[in-house]
Amino acid sequence: MNKLKQFWSNLLGSFWFLPSLIVAGSLAVAVALIQVDTAGGQQWMSRWPLLFGSSASGARGVLSTIAGSMMTVLGVTFSMLLVTLALASSQYTSRILRNFMRDRVTQVVLGIFAGVFIYCLIVLRTIRGTDAAGSIPSLAVTFGVVLAISGIGALIFFIHHIAASIQASSIIASVAEKTLVAIDWLFPQKFGETPVDDDEDQSPLPLPERNWQAVPARVNGYIQSVDNAALLRLAREHQTIVRMEHGIGEFVVQNTTLASLALEAPPEPELIAALQAAYSIHRLRTVEEDAAFGIRQIVDMALRALSPGINDTTTAVMCVDYLTAILARLASRNIPSSHRYEEGELRLITIGPTFAGLVGESFDQIRGSAGGNLGVMLRMLGALQTIGSLTTNPSRRRALCEEAQWIAELADRTIESPHDRERFESRLANVREALGGDGKPT
Repeated sequence: MNKLKQFWSNLLGSFWFLPSLIVAGSLAVAVALIQVDTAGGQQWMSRWPLLFGSSASGARGVLSTIAGSMMTVLGVTFSMLLVTLALASSQYTSRILRNFMRDRVTQVVLGIFAGVFIYCLIVLRTIRGTDAAGSIPSLAVTFGVVLAISGIGALIFFIHHIAASIQASSIIASVAEKTLVAIDWLFPQKFGETPVDDDEDQSPLPLPERNWQAVPARVNGYIQSVDNAALLRLAREHQTIVRMEHGIGEFVVQNTTLASLALEAPPEPELIAALQAAYSIHRLRTVEEDAAFGIRQIVDMALRALSPGINDTTTAVMCVDYLTAILARLASRNIPSSHRYEEGELRLITIGPTFAGLVGESFDQIRGSAGGNLGVMLRMLGALQTIGSLTTNPSRRRALCEEAQWIAELADRTIESPHDRERFESRLANVREALGGDGKPT
């Protein structure tokens, strides 16, 4: 299932799959309309000579013009797209390029232009003769003109879409939306809905001394997903414990330990293959089951904005705002324990995200690049206050207090203006009061 899901995700993220479907649909429409013309459509179309009437040479000229124009527009569209990708990569981060490639509007527009071109080619080859007495699929020719008009509309809309999507706010919001979807899928339950253990202590529990057998990774790459149900089933069938050595989003090296099994003897090749099959490993990280990667993309954009070469505080503040929205969604969600049991028996030890870990992933590097930037530091304090207002969990509020203290230490070192320091201290006092602690690490 993981392989199929990965294959489908790669198809949807390509520039060729959806356009190819549209081209195939255009070919089918062309054949169907030609068949309608051949089956007697000329009789009723002759009633509207101004609409459907045309000589063979005229029809051929119209379709040739449309086909040539569509190829020109397709080339211009690809050029615009490549310039957009290069700009987004240099201005923000190369990790957002996959989001542009998965954009449905771009894929559909490319498919429309290529589809109109193929449609015209198919209809062109059915035109016979040079005058009105020739074989002319009038309905198909007229529909080609309709497609050309639609193509012009698609081009105008595409230019508007590119201009809107390249804006920093649109890119950040798009990444945040995908990350929120991942959080809703990974952590669907809120506190109080189920007795799921919280992430206050994700460290492994003390276990009896066991003999752990390593299962190596087959390939190099990032773990995109793990089939926990399959791992539980393998552990149950072989009366053992499966311990993950790498979590989703981590990079694994071929022939190094991917997971461990609590067995006295080395596992059989069939068991090793089944366990390896539960992991989906690819050269890229994806957001679908890796919310931390969505956070990583937004953090990278914030770091690029705070770099001396760009120095765009406004974009960095927007990144902090959307990171706040992501962590606020997570603040009230249950994060399951790393230890999974079946009938009282420990079967699986996972490596998963924790609230404190995701808070650190969101703010640590931004804080490191925000020295002396009062606007960013104040916005991070506001983010911690907002997130803290949505949870009463002690460990999560403690993680937020620690983050506030580290921001305070940065301010002590880098803010020189007495006025700015007064503003910061006032805001820090409000945040500490809201979080119910002094903000000092424990």
